[in-house]
Amino acid sequence: MLEQKARVSSTMRDIIIIVAGVAIVLLGLYIALGTVNPFYVVSSGSMIPTLQVNDVLIINGRISFDELKVGDIIVFNRPDGEDKVIVHRVVDIDENQNGDRTLRTKGDANSASIPGTDYPIREKHYLGKVTTVIPGVGLIAKAISPPVNYIIIAIILVVLFFTKMGRKKDHDSGSAAPPSPGEPQSK
Repeated sequence: MLEQKARVSSTMRDIIIIVAGVAIVLLGLYIALGTVNPFYVVSSGSMIPTLQVNDVLIINGRISFDELKVGDIIVFNRPDGEDKVIVHRVVDIDENQNGDRTLRTKGDANSASIPGTDYPIREKHYLGKVTTVIPGVGLIAKAISPPVNYIIIAIILVVLFFTKMGRKKDHDSGSAAPPSPGEPQSK
């Protein structure tokens, strides 16, 4: 009974270490990039040829809205309903007398900006500037999107749990196997 409690507490410790490690990585990304979610996958062809469908984008939310310039590629919530995340290029910046900025964006493959999608982009819509593009990796992200990712995580945790339990049993049962018949015993 005591052995079983020790195994369970050891496994719980391992799970806590894994969860803490993930939390530290996420916190580090937040501190470095200034956004809770710095990763986005391109889901439409509106930015072809610059960005392809399934490219993974890393954005930096620490680059302020006021620092953006024409030509920057940004990720933002669609202003009309804020129901969709968009990645387009800044094509125009308007500043009023109060210093408030409004951006107009456009997909590189689109013939014109789309009202309600590409403008007016205000600071509240802005998520971050694209700083890194990882081509094609989004296929992996799509393949392991919910619920598949939860199943994979559960399988990994179960395998870790049983592997750890198996190693503990082997270790606890003794390191030497009994000699087979006809084999001399050590003294």
